[in-house]
Amino acid sequence: MTTIPTNTTIETIKKELRNQTTIPYFGLGIFEGISTKEGEQMPYDSDSMILMMNNGRPMSERLMFEYSRAAMHLEERRGVEYLTQLMNHIYTKDYEATPLHKAILDMMPRYIIDTNRDPKLQELLAFEPHCLILGKSRITMEKDRFELYEYDVENKKYFEVEEAALDDAKKILFKPMGSTLPEPTFVISDADYVDWLTEAMGGFAMPPVIKSYRKAKKYLFLGTSFDRDTDRMVANELTMYLEGGYVITDKELSKKEKKFIDKHNLEVLEMSLEDFTKAFI
Repeated sequence: MTTIPTNTTIETIKKELRNQTTIPYFGLGIFEGISTKEGEQMPYDSDSMILMMNNGRPMSERLMFEYSRAAMHLEERRGVEYLTQLMNHIYTKDYEATPLHKAILDMMPRYIIDTNRDPKLQELLAFEPHCLILGKSRITMEKDRFELYEYDVENKKYFEVEEAALDDAKKILFKPMGSTLPEPTFVISDADYVDWLTEAMGGFAMPPVIKSYRKAKKYLFLGTSFDRDTDRMVANELTMYLEGGYVITDKELSKKEKKFIDKHNLEVLEMSLEDFTKAFI
């Protein structure tokens, strides 16, 4: 369903974020128009991610189809460690938090999904206790594709904890595709995604507490595109048992995107992310 957003719609979303019935879900698109302190554009879609990974140069048409494919090519040529260092370099550059980051946090949601690989939300949460669920891929000897951390505000660092820590956590940040903190780890290449999604479909991509908590929730998709199979599959696994939600976009939707949106009972608010942010603040 597509609607023209009104003040009432925006206020409804705010209320749902505050009462924990709607979960914010951040995607690459939140960085459109956001630059580093040095003036470099932050990756905000597949093409810009590939250009950033390849020193500003386009790759072949086959590799430009999706950044995970391009990342797989780089991994095969230069190794996993190189790709990890490259992503860490991209996401440790200095840049300001987006107004949307801050506006969503002002709603005090308990649970946030951030499919980006930057540490900005972690930095914004550095003054309050929170738990971090960090996605992993290709871990040997175990099926779980995540690690759990709790943030020590006094000492400004993360320490690993057991799943029981999530039971009473007032704030939970889930970064399924990894982050630069506490140690650089990323789900980025085709091989990473295949491994992560395989275990996700078996139920090993998130703790049982979150599997229970996510039921009957709605989701607010911010900067998230569903035009690639990978993004749709990730969103499907992370939001299983949802009860609908909202997609903010002013872009024309493909047939596959419309099918995904209809299947998940999502409401499309036809507006740019910039306009949504202005109306939301």
